[in-house]
Amino acid sequence: MLRVWTVTELRAALQSMPRPVGLVPTMGAVHEGHLSLVKQARSDNATVVATIFVNPTQFDETQDLEHYPRPIEQDLALLESEGVDLVFTPSTDEMYHPGFMTTIHIEGPAREFEGAARPGHFDGVATVVAKLLLQSLPEVVYFGRKDAQQVAVVRRLVSDLDIPVALAVMSTIREHDGLAMSSRNVTLSEDQRRAAPALFLALSAMRDRYRSGMQNAVQLKEGCTALLTQELLFDLVDYVALVDEETFIPWGGTGSCLLVAAVRMGSVRLIDNVVLD
Repeated sequence: MLRVWTVTELRAALQSMPRPVGLVPTMGAVHEGHLSLVKQARSDNATVVATIFVNPTQFDETQDLEHYPRPIEQDLALLESEGVDLVFTPSTDEMYHPGFMTTIHIEGPAREFEGAARPGHFDGVATVVAKLLLQSLPEVVYFGRKDAQQVAVVRRLVSDLDIPVALAVMSTIREHDGLAMSSRNVTLSEDQRRAAPALFLALSAMRDRYRSGMQNAVQLKEGCTALLTQELLFDLVDYVALVDEETFIPWGGTGSCLLVAAVRMGSVRLIDNVVLD
């Protein structure tokens, strides 16, 4: 596996690598969710590129950025073990050189929920994803369904800016007790970790109700909220909503949708979603 640090090195290396290229962007702290994307990319493409970059522009809290896990050597070993051909690990200065002044702002799917709770977050996401796509020019880019609003934002970005890349969205990978895998899970205390699966359990209960015939949006939202508030270690239920998967506008009451939710446990924020179909 080749490791490069600069855009010049990345582009030079890709010139001699076979197409198609699959890109798996990460912020490191690689887990089985990331590796599931790598495995799919390996199956689909002649060349697999992964990126590791903790993007400062998508953090709304300095403390969160400072405490974000960065086990780089472990990450590199895991990526290599799954057949990644090339890993790009730029510095902040490489991605945002002195005098950098450009930011991509997206409305629509970026406005509510995570966008409202974390002002500027999706501007940072859209800008760094656009840069990574233009730097590597892959045929396919891979994301996980856990960050469903991020996926909707990237889909809008690619469509609006005519970026010639296919977006592959893979299923959420979960721990044995249902907790969605996330790099931030390692920051949970033992008590918080035991309580955290209550988020997925509440979402799953509403999915079961939906499939059994209760398809009233207000009742599903209230039912999920009630279950979440029963977990005493959830300090705040930030939001619960039923939305269209691509636009993140409120569900119209027919067809499938996403049930999305976010909770806070101390300094950790957990998000998750399930498809209601």
